[in-house]
Amino acid sequence: MAKKTRKDYIAEIMIPSGIEAEVHGNIIKMKKGTNELKTIIDENIIMKKDGDKIVVQAKNARRILKRNFGSAKSHIRNMIDGLVNGYEYKLEICSVHFPITVTFDKAKHEFIIKNLLGEKSPRTFKAKKNIEVEIKAPKITIKSYDLEAAGQTAADLEKITKIRNRDRNKFQDGIFITNKPGVDFL
Repeated sequence: MAKKTRKDYIAEIMIPSGIEAEVHGNIIKMKKGTNELKTIIDENIIMKKDGDKIVVQAKNARRILKRNFGSAKSHIRNMIDGLVNGYEYKLEICSVHFPITVTFDKAKHEFIIKNLLGEKSPRTFKAKKNIEVEIKAPKITIKSYDLEAAGQTAADLEKITKIRNRDRNKFQDGIFITNKPGVDFL
């Protein structure tokens, strides 16, 4: 049986004008205006800035290192796309039994969900930083230049209104993601 040879993987990612990028070891920072993103990449992935591009390299890559190489490229591209275009998640409030009230406190950066299934105490959770929230019942829009912050906030909002120990065919109340970047639901 022939021995599999490992090979090197190299990718060059162009940095658009207007975005400042810094690479320090396995930490990459990107900034455009006041918006700044920072992420930590696997320490076995070699990154360096070469003029207006970032060079990502994996030497003698095994299977897990190839996956981490692909993840590193995706993270860098998502950071660039977020700083250039931004990301937007749309959610919808569905209330069959009781009218649900959703508010967002900007000072505390906190969502407050009242009257879900007639509950007396409101459900609350702290949202991620760097997001903009627009609530026009029954639609909620979450915008951010940080894909992870926007996506995690939308997922947390959907998860906190999940109904347990009831028949989901009858109790369809909650908040659900209806649109997210790169995916068409309808």
